[in-house]
Amino acid sequence: MFKASLSALALATTVALPTIASAGSHEAPGTIVDIAAGNEDFSTLVAAVTAAGLVETLQGEGPFTVFAPTDDAFAALPEGTVEGLLEDIPTLTAILTYHVVAGAVMSGDLAEGCNDVETVNGAMATICVGDNVTIDGATVVLADIEASNGVIHVIDAVILPE
Repeated sequence: MFKASLSALALATTVALPTIASAGSHEAPGTIVDIAAGNEDFSTLVAAVTAAGLVETLQGEGPFTVFAPTDDAFAALPEGTVEGLLEDIPTLTAILTYHVVAGAVMSGDLAEGCNDVETVNGAMATICVGDNVTIDGATVVLADIEASNGVIHVIDAVILPE
């Protein structure tokens, strides 16, 4: 479905992800949830995944590709949005599952141009590869964070299904 490299993702980022396994270690990386929970830049995402009851799913076998918004991405939403979503679990779940694609899609799997992909919630999202990589307008700021059950790509905005 996708083919090409993403040299454009050699972008500087302020997201400092935890080291899951030391160099030379044979220890497998944690699950998507473990990695997110181990990084303070994903505290809002982890709180939302917990509130929506998706922790067990995202700790499951997968594989999953998660486009993970940072706390700054959630903070950029209009005031009161996050709090409102935490009280509206069906809408929160629809938004969170829109950030997930079945399978492990690494940056090297993507082709130049735009491709529609089906998200776990059943809606289509558009991934575009050019000077940078976007999904529905959110820019991927850090790609290919491998987890034991998939991959995380950090994005700079919360994406919303139509």
